[in-house]
Amino acid sequence: MRPPVSPYLTVSPAMAAIAFYTAVFDAKQQALMPALDGMRIMHCELIINGGSLMLADAFPEFGNTRIPIPGEPVTVSVSLEFAEAAQVDATFERAINLGGKGETNPTNSFWGTRLATFRDPFGHRWILNAPLG
Repeated sequence: MRPPVSPYLTVSPAMAAIAFYTAVFDAKQQALMPALDGMRIMHCELIINGGSLMLADAFPEFGNTRIPIPGEPVTVSVSLEFAEAAQVDATFERAINLGGKGETNPTNSFWGTRLATFRDPFGHRWILNAPLG
């Protein structure tokens, strides 16, 4: 059963994003639907940290979605809540080593969490949180 709210990202190339999310977040693929053109992904569902993330390549011929423009401020971030602070550090390190761009290095926040933020190579912003103790 899917969670009541699931992010749906437009990302290109989607196959590269699937590989990145699998390596960084240990994502598990639930569904994959290639497009008829044989070059794009029409739909993919990944399980990340117990939640559902869906993604697809851009299909401008079918609607008004687009991939993020490099350097453009994002309007939506995906937040992951981990059980342990060490998971924030390890996930951030994997993301940066695989081409993500750090925005906030892992730090202990004043509100009591271990926090890190990064942009993935496809322009999407991720927030990583875990309790300190």
